[in-house]
Amino acid sequence: MTLDQQLAMSPEDMHHDVLLQIEAILFASDAPVSLARLKEAFQDQYNKSQLRQFLQQLAVLQHGRSIELIETAQGFRFQVRSKYRNIITQVWPERPTKLSPSLLETVAVIAYHQPVTRADIEQIRGVSNNSQILRTLFDWNWIKESGFRDLPGRPALLITTPQFLNAFGLASLGQLPPLQDAKEAFMTLDANAAKS
Repeated sequence: MTLDQQLAMSPEDMHHDVLLQIEAILFASDAPVSLARLKEAFQDQYNKSQLRQFLQQLAVLQHGRSIELIETAQGFRFQVRSKYRNIITQVWPERPTKLSPSLLETVAVIAYHQPVTRADIEQIRGVSNNSQILRTLFDWNWIKESGFRDLPGRPALLITTPQFLNAFGLASLGQLPPLQDAKEAFMTLDANAAKS
């Protein structure tokens, strides 16, 4: 849009155009878009607080639609509302597979008790670790090493990553369900995440 076109627009039209531009950016992105990235896209014309207000308004505009705007640890994204997940799985049955109970237990232990060592995970779960499960979590970039415990052998401390939060549609660890039955909580999160 040229400067002359911008000057000819009313403030309401300019505001609406910004919302449409943000919507276009989010739709075009294959990953969540951070506030910093949006600020850069608008060449620092808007601060993060203003952009957050635009995003809140855009979320309100999605009311009654099949998609919703959510915030994850990595930024903002659109996703299909849970109400429509069944039709999506009928059209694309090869969509994400369910996570195994042992993988869910392992990632739940890490998420709720981080930082933890492999020995901590074994002690909490009551079974020995399957190295393939941890390798899968590392491959998916859901967990990473974050230092070492000051014990003989200096075992690595494991924590979750922003990609883990994004996979479950969470903005922070504070949004994890209350810890009553971590396996059940993650099965619920997994079911919700697979439907989006």
